[in-house]
Amino acid sequence: MPASDLTSGAGVDLALGTVDVLPEGELSRRLEGAAAPLRVKLGIDPTAPDIHLGHVVVLEKLRQFQAAGHLAVLIIGDYTARVGDPSGRSDERPVLSPEEIDANATTFQEQAFKVLDRARTEVRFNSEWLEMPSGELFALARRFTVARLLERDDFARRMEAAQPISLLELLYPVLQGYDSVAVRADVELGGTEQRFNLLFGRDVQASFGQRPQVAVTLPILPGTDGVRKMSKSLGNYVGVTEPAAEIFGKLMSIPDAVLPLYRELLLGEAPDDRHPLEAKRELARRICERFAGPGSGDEAERRFDTVHRDREVPPDVPEVILPEGELVHLPALLRDALGISGGEARRLIAQGAVRVDGLPSDRLDVPAAELAGTVLQVGKRRFLRLAR
Repeated sequence: MPASDLTSGAGVDLALGTVDVLPEGELSRRLEGAAAPLRVKLGIDPTAPDIHLGHVVVLEKLRQFQAAGHLAVLIIGDYTARVGDPSGRSDERPVLSPEEIDANATTFQEQAFKVLDRARTEVRFNSEWLEMPSGELFALARRFTVARLLERDDFARRMEAAQPISLLELLYPVLQGYDSVAVRADVELGGTEQRFNLLFGRDVQASFGQRPQVAVTLPILPGTDGVRKMSKSLGNYVGVTEPAAEIFGKLMSIPDAVLPLYRELLLGEAPDDRHPLEAKRELARRICERFAGPGSGDEAERRFDTVHRDREVPPDVPEVILPEGELVHLPALLRDALGISGGEARRLIAQGAVRVDGLPSDRLDVPAAELAGTVLQVGKRRFLRLAR
């Protein structure tokens, strides 16, 4: 591909919406001098099975690089997920089983193509090169000092607070940097909490004689609580594969204060003078249309109004046949019908978020005769019509 096709207008456009592009001016120089597509890396550890709108922010930037003619290198961190990236955290991440990691990696990869161009994406699993003999791992670690690794902000905070830092966590930036060596990355993308890791990756590449990558960081999308980073484990996320009604309802719940940032990061548009309620509706409709399909935004809005404005039960409530027996164990019913874990179901019941014909139910076991013919509501947006 001619260099002019790779750089025409891209030096400015690709930096829009970013927080850091480091070293300063290096991305423009790379784009202007490119004789071939740049290899633009994004590494994601499959610690959860689903992509949410927080992931979409950085995936969208990767897609913009693809649209400019460059190659996206999507690294599924099946090996580094076993270590746990502590970036932006004050504690160590829980370690998943190999089976959980593999299952998450499969669904995560497929969902990424809701944003990325599959034909311009190279998918790699970092276990390809990180499952190395111990001697090679020690040789890799020997290239860097603990003092350099402890420069990272979250490590410094934890040391000051006398909180433990495991040796595996110290190794994480080294392993992530070696990913860049393995795929010969020209550019690496990440959220602002990844700034140290991306810059450290330049050190790792230089130590292997490679030209260091350009580090590009993007803003972090706050969750639906408007405060903490969007995360499935915190329950403040909007998943891209959720039903349109869930997507719409969750986006309508975000605080007004973060609405301008949501519009900027998800729609690429500046805030306007409309009432926040109207702007949220438009945001929710457009996100539904993108991820749940044409027409889903309008339908989700009608359903939202039925439930929240008119206080009615939606007309399309799915019917669930109650199990055999005199008693129905509600956590099991919610698990089988809605995919809610037993622990989450018990929490929702204890909080009064499970209602039978509009009345809160605090019982785990309910006579089937009481439930037959009723409407079970879970939270604000999920309904089941129960029958025998």
